[in-house]
Amino acid sequence: MLAAVGFLFAIYSVVSSNQPMPVAEAVAEPASAPYKSYIAGSGIIEAKSQNIAIGTPLPGIVIKVAVKVGDKVKTGAPLFYLDDRDTRAELAIKSADLVKAKADVIVAKASVSDTQSLSQLAEAVTDRRAISSEELLKRRNALLVAKAKLDSALAVVQQAEANLANTQTTLERLVVRASVDGDVLQVNVRPGEFAQAGFLNTPLLVLGNMDQFHVRVDIDENDAWRFDRNSKAIAYLRGNRNFKAELTLAYLEPFVVPKKSLTGDSTERVDMRVLQALYSFDRNQLPVYVGQQMDVFIEAQDYVPDQNSQPPLKSGNPS
Repeated sequence: MLAAVGFLFAIYSVVSSNQPMPVAEAVAEPASAPYKSYIAGSGIIEAKSQNIAIGTPLPGIVIKVAVKVGDKVKTGAPLFYLDDRDTRAELAIKSADLVKAKADVIVAKASVSDTQSLSQLAEAVTDRRAISSEELLKRRNALLVAKAKLDSALAVVQQAEANLANTQTTLERLVVRASVDGDVLQVNVRPGEFAQAGFLNTPLLVLGNMDQFHVRVDIDENDAWRFDRNSKAIAYLRGNRNFKAELTLAYLEPFVVPKKSLTGDSTERVDMRVLQALYSFDRNQLPVYVGQQMDVFIEAQDYVPDQNSQPPLKSGNPS
């Protein structure tokens, strides 16, 4: 009986394991092209002004962040402030140097006036026996020396003004301002953190003009010859193909660049080069956000070779 039960259980296990597994339903049906012949590409939404990664020209400790995500800013509006205590102390020193330099100019002018008066008195003597030639020469040279000191004092004033202007410029650069009118898309810096100058993998702040959205579409270099500026294009929202919008070509970047991995598929070739086209659409048609992906289809014409054209000559003896 035990052998019979084991035999029946083995038959049941074999039969149940050979049945096909049910295919899981897709969470969202993928978009399909509405054109007979088309170019397909992944698109990513960006602001009209492109996504501007804000940095700082000078490194320092952030003491205040003047904006938050979602704020609208105008060109020149402060975004965040860096610690400026050292610069303000230096500004006070440069201001004092300028005051001293201007005071030295006043002293130099008084010296020139006094020396010039003495020289004029000596020159006014008609009887040369009343004053020696040596004394007359000394007074002339003293006037030249006084004028040279005045010129030097004026030069010191210009130098002090330049140093003061340089420090004021440095003080202005410690306030990072908006470069365009737009919206604050991302803030990655907080008060008390050290803001590093130069290129950063994660920008301190991201700014963009949200008045109009663009879709940056990657067109495979193998399909670049099929692309036509006047062709129709349509974009489907990733995750819900019921949301779609007709696209209008804004501009084309005629520089083929290496493709960035957008889909995250492990089989995606990262050594591929793509032609990037930017399309615009009415942002009120779709509930989209900057950085979201879209499935884009561009209508293309099939290439029909001319039957009368001659095939190219093979390499070798032309005879």
